Amino acid sequence: RYNDHLSNFLFLGVDKKEKVKKQNISGNGGQADALYLLSRDRVKNTISVLAIPRDTITQIQVYDLHGNDLGKTEDHISLSYAYGDGMHKSCTLTRDAVSELLYGVPIQGYCALNIDAVPILADSVGGVTVTVPDDSLSGEAAGFVPGSQVTLNGENAEFFVRYRDIEEDQSAIGRMERQKVFLKAYGQRLKEAYSREPSIVGDILSAIDPYMVTSIGNDQYLKLVDSYLTAGETASYTVPGKGAREDGFDEYHVDEDALYEIVLEIFYEEVNE
Repeated sequence: RYNDHLSNFLFLGVDKKEKVKKQNISGNGGQADALYLLSRDRVKNTISVLAIPRDTITQIQVYDLHGNDLGKTEDHISLSYAYGDGMHKSCTLTRDAVSELLYGVPIQGYCALNIDAVPILADSVGGVTVTVPDDSLSGEAAGFVPGSQVTLNGENAEFFVRYRDIEEDQSAIGRMERQKVFLKAYGQRLKEAYSREPSIVGDILSAIDPYMVTSIGNDQYLKLVDSYLTAGETASYTVPGKGAREDGFDEYHVDEDALYEIVLEIFYEEVNE
């Protein structure tokens, strides 16, 4: 049965370099280039994170340029955000697409960040030191070779989490691995900073507010940070599947059986009758 002790929050990275503002034409809202569903068990005090590749093919709601409802179609999950208004409608469209992908798992809140928030996040904790996981950046900037340690800040954090070679098949998957490395290292730095100065969470939220759309209250963010401080190792998953190239575009086709098992593991409890 579904675990009613869970609070599920969707975090999105949007490919727009500006402060958030309402878009009046469908298709101008930007794309959700990064999608992570965080699940917090309020009783067990555990956290799980499910990464969703941006090119995942699934059912999304679509509209024409005038905002007329065209129903649902199978397309990249990242585009679900674009059909909204660049604000809450975009978030709810993507939230609904993710929920449907995960067999109806409820999502209690969302947070979407435009790309200009990334340098602010990195600098807010005094920089984030990561170990470069692969060679996807080695030809683009000095020092970003596999296994090297690099400190990310306002100058280079965006490059690390955003760059991909669009001429290379499935480059978004490699980029997602770098994003995971950044998020894990950032969480550790935030944990250290929060233990010294709990007010840092509020300071960060204020700093990124112009670049953020969220339905999550500050009290819920604080609970998430508190859980992270005491939960130990966060369980990490990725939607399982296989990449393909169709009509010149990358696609990611979900392994439904494997995904079903992951959904059961994260969101459900076994019942002994």
